[in-house]
Amino acid sequence: MRRATIAALFMATIVLSGCNTVRGVGDDLKSVANTVDDAT
Repeated sequence: MRRATIAALFMATIVLSGCNTVRGVGDDLKSVANTVDDAT
């Protein structure tokens, strides 16, 4: 449950920060996935 909450917060941060390109979104998602993996 805690992982899901952390992931949701990261996703919300990405969406709210506003990426300008599809590639930027992909890079951000990859970064979030790596961060979550490192935290667990």
